[in-house]
Amino acid sequence: MDQKGYRRGSFQSSTSDEDMLEIAGAPVDLSMADDDPPLDREMGGFSSYNGGGMNGTNTMMDFLEEPLPGVGTYEDFNTIDWVREKSRDRDRHREITNRSKESTWALLHSVSDAFSGWLLMLLIGLLAGSLAGLIDISAHWMTDLKEGVCLAGFWFNHEHCCWKSNTTFTDRDKCPEWKSWSQLILGYGEGAFAYILNYFMYVVWALMFSLLAVLLVKGFAPYACGSGIPEIKTILSGFIIRGYLGKWTLVIKTITLVLAVSSGLSLGKEGPLVHVACCCGNILCHLFTKYRKNEAKRREVLSAAAAAGVSVAFGAPIGGVLFSLEEVSYYFPLKTLWRSFFAALVAAFTLRSINPFGNSRLVLFYVEFHMPWHLLELVPFILLGIFGGLWGAFFIRSNIAWCRRRKTTRLGKYPVLEVFVVTAITAILAFPNEYTRMSTSELISELFNDCGILDSSKLCEYVNDFNSTKGDDLPDRAAGPGVYTAMWQLALALIMKVFITIFTFGMKVPSGLFIPSMAVGAIAGRLLGVAMEQLAFYHHDWAIFSGWCSQGADCITPGLYAMVGAAACLGGVTRMTVSLVVIMFELTGGLEYIVPLMAAAMTSKWVADAIGREGIYDAHIRLNGYPFLEAKEEFSHKTRAMDVMRPRKNDPPLTVITQDSMTVEDVETIVTKTTYSGYPVVVSRASQRLVGFVLRRDLIISIENARKKQDGIVSTSIICFTDYCPPLPPSSPSVLKLRSILDLSPFTVTDETPMEIVVDIFRKLGLRQCLVTHNGKLLGIITKKDVLKHIAQMANQDPDSILFN
Repeated sequence: MDQKGYRRGSFQSSTSDEDMLEIAGAPVDLSMADDDPPLDREMGGFSSYNGGGMNGTNTMMDFLEEPLPGVGTYEDFNTIDWVREKSRDRDRHREITNRSKESTWALLHSVSDAFSGWLLMLLIGLLAGSLAGLIDISAHWMTDLKEGVCLAGFWFNHEHCCWKSNTTFTDRDKCPEWKSWSQLILGYGEGAFAYILNYFMYVVWALMFSLLAVLLVKGFAPYACGSGIPEIKTILSGFIIRGYLGKWTLVIKTITLVLAVSSGLSLGKEGPLVHVACCCGNILCHLFTKYRKNEAKRREVLSAAAAAGVSVAFGAPIGGVLFSLEEVSYYFPLKTLWRSFFAALVAAFTLRSINPFGNSRLVLFYVEFHMPWHLLELVPFILLGIFGGLWGAFFIRSNIAWCRRRKTTRLGKYPVLEVFVVTAITAILAFPNEYTRMSTSELISELFNDCGILDSSKLCEYVNDFNSTKGDDLPDRAAGPGVYTAMWQLALALIMKVFITIFTFGMKVPSGLFIPSMAVGAIAGRLLGVAMEQLAFYHHDWAIFSGWCSQGADCITPGLYAMVGAAACLGGVTRMTVSLVVIMFELTGGLEYIVPLMAAAMTSKWVADAIGREGIYDAHIRLNGYPFLEAKEEFSHKTRAMDVMRPRKNDPPLTVITQDSMTVEDVETIVTKTTYSGYPVVVSRASQRLVGFVLRRDLIISIENARKKQDGIVSTSIICFTDYCPPLPPSSPSVLKLRSILDLSPFTVTDETPMEIVVDIFRKLGLRQCLVTHNGKLLGIITKKDVLKHIAQMANQDPDSILFN
């Protein structure tokens, strides 16, 4: 970001320690800071993003009685200082506790402050669950709208339309109240012309939905595109992206997510639901001062909101908490674990109350299996894990290559055309195959389903040559012509899903990856499950089957193979393990399938990690150049702090500010000519003894306000960072005391400190910068950007390409 300088004592500060980024391919618009409204609009354009000061309750200026709005806050595309934020929260809590002993009102304030976190979780759960229910109902209706309309009420989807019909169970999808477009327009639904008309209407509706989605995203909220999880991970690590979790993003993402899912594109709503829930959390934070004014506390709330998002996406509250812990959160204390659990519980309860699918379940593809699995079935389960790992690695490499091409060529300049072309290809290929024509959630539901007596699906068209059945458990049977037809159609659907998802994920519409990945795995699993079932039926006398699968027994459950395959492919793409298994067994309602799920999830992770270490979200973080320091990777190189710090040997000396000998003009000159986010303060240039560290933004705001509000502050005024300033001649202008904005305890290391320790310090303390000393003298500075560039260099990557693409 270019430094514009200042005029007549006024600064135009637009620097950051992390340069401007292109977020998820969306052009940056700094006017979209609606998630952080300024507290003082007369502050020369500086928003009070975080409020409060650096040193607890001390006044921020010696010439002011109240803390100065804007001091101690962060600019857009900056990293927060976790240590300072946690220190400020402790000071605030200590002050409230001390005051609570003075009066009843203060005691009530203390109680309300303690209760506010739980109240916020309740509100987040209610809002996230309500929005998820709205999205589910709307997407289900609009998906069916592509094929026809309900005469009893256009707002009914196909299933709800036929609830009151008197048709038989087998003809439940052909009720007279539901009319296809050919029946509505031509008066008949059979024949070539009717098929072509239905085909045409399907493609037209799909194009309308997707074009409306991309135009809304492009025109109103560029941050609403994509999954949102890579950016959520980056924000939770301490980075600030104004507007990414704002009101406009929430509104547009909710609307366009419905449109994108309804268009039939190979994407899901589960990832974007995490973004939606985090938007809810961020907006509701503004109702509570302690979360509005503290960035670290706000990120604890966002971690809980992410758990609520997964809870409503999969109907898996416990899985949502574990997902937040394992996959997205950077700082996850025990208190956040409890609150995440509560938020996920409330969100799931709210969605269950809405009952969007009319089946008393939270998801469309909830299933229950009753047959046990045999130990020998671990072999095909592990094969599915290998397939999931190979698919995950292939998808990540292909998708990242395509997204990089989108960013570096003219393709990225035409997002609307790209969405139009991909939607057209998807719709044209999808309609002829009934398994790609239906929504992906319905496809997964059908693949997970264990065939019963009343099932009319082609997947359940077996040869019924048995005499009796015990309840709903059917023995393994020979596959009929419907099953063979379904196998061919599923094989074609698998090929289409594998390739079309590569080009779909990353477009300028909301797009999740969970459902397409699960669909690929579920198709592969169902194909393998049916193959195993037929093998056991025709060759039950083989040694591998003879011990446990006799003729006429129900040995193989193809739906279980589909579920294991779905878990394997999702694990291969995201590299989730614990949370993935918990989510999947919450979907099935059975604990006895944990071992197959664990085996498939671990196998897929091992295979995918052998090919490439990064999951899809980490790969997109690196592609977009977000300043994210991955906590899972180890730094094993033998370098020292002096090898990474700036300035290097041939660089200009480190820019410093002296504690009591520089004038306002001197400091203004330094701020104008450099773009650093902060400056070390030393006793003198000769001694280089470290006093503290002052942020550029705090300096700018403090000097501007001193010029406006304190008499006698001119360009020749001395700036003093000490308690007692040196005596000056009587004719000298007033001294500007800025000790209160000085961080007196900056983190320091010696020049001989190994970089593996420095990297660990940055990861675990969330530092923005670290000062390097030698025998107490200041030598240089290491910023988070320097650490990231050094890690890239050690991994034989271009250090300049790892950031700020």
